[in-house]
Amino acid sequence: MKKLLEQTGFSLNLVWVLLTGYMIMFMQAGFAMVETGFTRAKNCGHTMAMNFMVYTIAMTGYWICGFAIQWGGTADPVVTATMPSAAAFALGPDINALNKMIGITIGDKFYGLFGAKGFFLLGDDLYKGPILALFMFQMLFMDTTATIPTGTLAERWKFTAFIAVSFVIGAFIYPMFGCWVWGGGWLSALGKNLGLGHGMVDFAGSSVVHLCGGTLALVGAKIVGARIGKFNKDGSANPIPGHNIPMAVVGTFILAFGWFGFNPGSSLSGMDTHIGVIAVNTMLASASGAITGMTVTWLRFGKPDPSFMCNGMLAGLVAITGPCAFVDPWAAYLIGAIAGVLVIYAVEVVDACRLDDPVGAISVHGVNGAWGIIALGIFANGKYGGGWNGVDGNVRGLISGDVPQLVAQLIGIVTCIVFVGTCAWITFTVVEALIGNRVSAEDEMEGLDIPELGILGYQADLNPEEK
Repeated sequence: MKKLLEQTGFSLNLVWVLLTGYMIMFMQAGFAMVETGFTRAKNCGHTMAMNFMVYTIAMTGYWICGFAIQWGGTADPVVTATMPSAAAFALGPDINALNKMIGITIGDKFYGLFGAKGFFLLGDDLYKGPILALFMFQMLFMDTTATIPTGTLAERWKFTAFIAVSFVIGAFIYPMFGCWVWGGGWLSALGKNLGLGHGMVDFAGSSVVHLCGGTLALVGAKIVGARIGKFNKDGSANPIPGHNIPMAVVGTFILAFGWFGFNPGSSLSGMDTHIGVIAVNTMLASASGAITGMTVTWLRFGKPDPSFMCNGMLAGLVAITGPCAFVDPWAAYLIGAIAGVLVIYAVEVVDACRLDDPVGAISVHGVNGAWGIIALGIFANGKYGGGWNGVDGNVRGLISGDVPQLVAQLIGIVTCIVFVGTCAWITFTVVEALIGNRVSAEDEMEGLDIPELGILGYQADLNPEEK
């Protein structure tokens, strides 16, 4: 009877992971609408195409080797000896097949670097529902990361360059950092190895997904350069309004809906009643981010700009993604409210640095991804997360008396920016040398739909007899 109940629990968790994964997949439509709405009509087909194909291209890289790098060492005996509470085990004992971690040992401490089991999902021991469900769920997180640069580099990114970079993100960049935080790697082991709280903690991806994606976008914007006409000779920025605000608003709501899969789904367990707390914290942060985004723009510029309502909501969602399971509702509201303010001033800083970001992705995902990880280190209330990363006791932040947890969070932020930034710089530089990152000035002025894709996103009606 006990075994039957245990198997029933694993099965319910599997269904929970699949259902929330389906919700996350729908977020791709939200990204496509937000990014396309915030860019110009002459590039709408091109922007939509990038948002469509990034799902397939990055997924292919993740299938070939990304999943193995990120999760292939989760159940390695060396890892489980110190981290027996990995969330993936909520899916059952089949996860034990992911048992090969490559790392280094310093003294008597093991530091995992990357997994080495699961390439191409080959092997009878991997041909199991729980493992393939984990692949699907985690692939969708990676897809979000790979999508973020498409917004920042919209309207001038060569389609072939986009393909190459997206593949590398899915195959290597995202999985490596993801392994260090979620797959049993060295950042998650900082608690056991160095006594830094529970090690680097990120419940649903403020760093693994959003800071990673924002860093990729930042480096891409620097290397590819600004759109023609964005900046004047004196460095001042010219506004280039998006062509369809209603599309961006609808896309934002789709993303907000998908976040209820993103955050609660990261429990990997439908048996965990704490998912109710996670969902409410997610909702509250989205609301406060939108309100402060609206209020600050209203006070500063005289009008409540809808684009900052949207980006304020998204900033709040990004910021609460990491700490959503570990903070009280009041803290979630405060975290989102601060994010809604940060995103506005971050956009101005990005412009001042002469970095062109049509959708504000660097500010939304990069800046507020970092803020979310810091917020966890400050506001974690010690009411949840017992045994997280193999450390006894719940996750506690600065206000609960745990300074080391904040230190671990800061180490994680610096590591993400340095590692992902370096990988991004190498990737974009190699792509530049081989095929070039940017379209020609003529194509950019015309709009990328015809030169890059051969078809307009918005095509006027044409009667055959009028040809």
